[in-house]
Amino acid sequence: MPAIQFRAGDALILVDPQNDFCPGGALPIEGGDGIMPELNRWIDAAVAAGVPVFASRDWHPEGHLSFESQGGPWPPHCLQDTEGAAFHPALKLPASVIKVTKGVRFDQDQNSAFDQTGLAEELRRHNVSRVWVGGLAQDVCVAATALDGRKAGFDVVLIAEATRPVTPEGGRESMQKMREAGVQVTSDA
Repeated sequence: MPAIQFRAGDALILVDPQNDFCPGGALPIEGGDGIMPELNRWIDAAVAAGVPVFASRDWHPEGHLSFESQGGPWPPHCLQDTEGAAFHPALKLPASVIKVTKGVRFDQDQNSAFDQTGLAEELRRHNVSRVWVGGLAQDVCVAATALDGRKAGFDVVLIAEATRPVTPEGGRESMQKMREAGVQVTSDA
């Protein structure tokens, strides 16, 4: 468990730590609920350091194009205003959390917390230059967020202990892509 060393210009981004991505949910990631204590440790450290905390969430309308019934790859998940779309109950979000809602478009999916959400602009407004990223799932929305963070010009650090992939193979592939794009990984320190 690495020491958390936030500095001025940092932000913490929690990607989709929602019920539907945890055991018992509509699209469960094996061990997805197991990252909540680690995310809470990072949240506590961020709050203590005065670092802004962002939490993204899938917030799909009924019949979203990413669903299998519409020709997409996923079962229905994170439907707006359902228990499955809620943040996991073990997650201790601070009152100051800034929520980023994605996956609401009818014409495309939005895996990345940066995809047409205004997140990059908001981070710049907070004078952020480096983001720490954890959440679910490593090989889908976490990787998309980390890669888009790099494209937007931010230094990005993946909190390896605070993410899980849909599949081990997907996890390995996404880790390679993130490293190739310049994403740092806590397990490398």
